[in-house]
Amino acid sequence: MPLVIVDVMPKPEILDPQGKAVTSSLVRLGLTGYSVRQGKRFEVTVEGELTPSRLAEIEQFAATLLSNPVIESYRVRVEPPAEGTAE
Repeated sequence: MPLVIVDVMPKPEILDPQGKAVTSSLVRLGLTGYSVRQGKRFEVTVEGELTPSRLAEIEQFAATLLSNPVIESYRVRVEPPAEGTAE
């Protein structure tokens, strides 16, 4: 079954307290030169064939249900099948 990944991230101008906390923790661990932003990942399993219209539906619900367009951006991508697995 095809797997579609929807990555949702805060827009760059939006404060990201979780990412800032992780970045601060890295500094306390002696790891510098990193900046972390935290987002969400959704895995959408498609039953049957992944057609352009099904992908368009996923784009639509990613924009309206999975993300808040005021403060978040999203990216939809199709995950290639793992090696050695049948589709």
